[in-house]
Amino acid sequence: MNAAGVGGPTGLLLIDKPGGVTSHDVVARVRAILSTRRVGHAGTLDPMATGLLVVAVGRATKLLGHLAMAEKSYTATIRLGESTDTDDAEGKVISSRDASALSPDDIRSGMTPFTGDIEQVPSSYSAIKVGGRRAYDLARSGQDVALAARRITVARFEPVAALRRVEDCLDVDVAIDCSTGTYVRALARDLGERLGVGGHLTALRRTAIGPFEVAEAIDVFPDGVLPRGEPRPPIGDELRARTGSSVMPVSTAVGRALPTRVVGRELAADLRFGRRIPAAGIVGTYAVTDSAGAFLALVTEDGPVAKPVFVWNAE
Repeated sequence: MNAAGVGGPTGLLLIDKPGGVTSHDVVARVRAILSTRRVGHAGTLDPMATGLLVVAVGRATKLLGHLAMAEKSYTATIRLGESTDTDDAEGKVISSRDASALSPDDIRSGMTPFTGDIEQVPSSYSAIKVGGRRAYDLARSGQDVALAARRITVARFEPVAALRRVEDCLDVDVAIDCSTGTYVRALARDLGERLGVGGHLTALRRTAIGPFEVAEAIDVFPDGVLPRGEPRPPIGDELRARTGSSVMPVSTAVGRALPTRVVGRELAADLRFGRRIPAAGIVGTYAVTDSAGAFLALVTEDGPVAKPVFVWNAE
């Protein structure tokens, strides 16, 4: 294996990210474990959040933008009665109101307007760029950050456990199914505002991205999350082997994320050279494999032909 990691594993890794590390930390950890620089991820998680992070290894990094991973699922805890400047528990409390009189029905009714296709203003402490700078950098420097509302879809937003009283606040455990681009912190903020008591996020766990679930994910921090600057124990052979064997083959990953079409030898040869093949009446981007199940390309159809948008064998 050379320094770029050519010849190493290629595919997707499903990682269960612990709290206290960034998504970039996870990528760096996978690079160290697998001795390759060719690692990327889809769907950033805040350091406070835990749960599923989809990591691509090797040439599979080129596939991330093509796979159908627009739908995401979370479990979260919202504290009603306190607002913070970051809309989550890592921020400073900026207002407090007594929320103890709210009933479960009040809270369910308050959630209803935040389901379906809605407009959402992201948190000012988000990674969205404003004039070339991250919104959170501007907010931390004391600047007012005005972000435009974005169209999102929230298919599910509902309580999943009994309310818990914390002094004058109420903690609400919720389940959320939503489109990519949804800020769960903003849902917590907006629910609190609608109920007139303020609110922020105290816990967040991503349970699914598209067809991939956290139950399948592995832990790449078996020694726990250590403070920055503290030396981590050497990476053992067992962790290297377990991580390497957990890399999902590209053919499996695309087959789960997209519709799949099987073609014979002649059409397979055409696709390997980036040529168009006859259409099959499949809507949207789909995967094509040969008769042995080897992934060939991603294609979209335009009238009578299917055009490759990504050819796996081509560098």
